[in-house]
Amino acid sequence: MLQKGPAKKVTIFLNEDTQHHMTALHDAVMTFLLHKGVAGATATRAYSGFGSHQLLHTPKVEVLAQHLPIRIEFVETPEKVDEVLPTLYEMVSDGLIEVQDTTVVKLARKSSRTEPSLPHLRKAGSAKLMRVFLGEADRWHDAPLYDAIVKKLMLMDIAGATVYRGILGYGVKGHQHKASFFHPMRDLPIMVSVIDTEEKISAAAQAIEEMIEDGLIVISGAEIVRLVRSATPTETTDETKLQG
Repeated sequence: MLQKGPAKKVTIFLNEDTQHHMTALHDAVMTFLLHKGVAGATATRAYSGFGSHQLLHTPKVEVLAQHLPIRIEFVETPEKVDEVLPTLYEMVSDGLIEVQDTTVVKLARKSSRTEPSLPHLRKAGSAKLMRVFLGEADRWHDAPLYDAIVKKLMLMDIAGATVYRGILGYGVKGHQHKASFFHPMRDLPIMVSVIDTEEKISAAAQAIEEMIEDGLIVISGAEIVRLVRSATPTETTDETKLQG
């Protein structure tokens, strides 16, 4: 078991498309480490890189984007590292394995004790759903329009808003918006979804209408069901003190 003190850090560099027994090598390595009881491991996908083949892997070229580097890193006791390294040597037929001495200065674990589940309060009622459609390139005072809309909604005390980024779409002008090599993510469709009372949605729609030059605002009826966690005994006591 990993503890505070001397340890070893293992870093594995490989390509995303490298296979191992009909599966991705990085998935196979992570599964192996999990089954061997390694304290924890992280796999990260690099933006670009090159290795001994002297070929730059980059997402800017589609055929090379499939070969982006993967970095797997974990920290364990020297004994555990010695146990898993032989198998890792066999699995990583095309890549790099680096082992470094390190020191664990702090090891914090959350308690495995679970708190008893508390009942939820169910709140239901009528509301309005507003969807705002615009383009990612739309601006408002030198800032992204969707960002300005969300900040405006926060100032208006709207219950919540979610911004969705599309991958493909077109509007009344018939122009197709999509990401490609020649036009990388230039003006993809954006939708802002908002749910609140009819009065607040009406005021929000009026404010957003003044900000949009080219877009669409859609308002429809909705029924909301909200589940709220009940207060814990401590919270109940504090609330009682405030009421007293």
